[in-house]
Amino acid sequence: MKQILYFTAPWCQPCQVLGPIMDELSAQFPDRIKKVNIDYDPELPQRYNIRNIPTTVVFENGEEIERKVGVQPRNYYVQVLNS
Repeated sequence: MKQILYFTAPWCQPCQVLGPIMDELSAQFPDRIKKVNIDYDPELPQRYNIRNIPTTVVFENGEEIERKVGVQPRNYYVQVLNS
């Protein structure tokens, strides 16, 4: 099962675009999307070497398999979670 770790911040304009998409998908795919506010949790972005936001990191069986920087179309995230 794939999971997404989503790095964001409230002051980030692209994050404000992606936020509603991720909120909707979190409701559709409970426990498969974790939102990380980099302002409140600075250790995780450092651990995953996050340099830009928004960044989504896709995991399968606990292993990172893909990451995307910036806003992707909603269908991309749906396809990742359904595959």
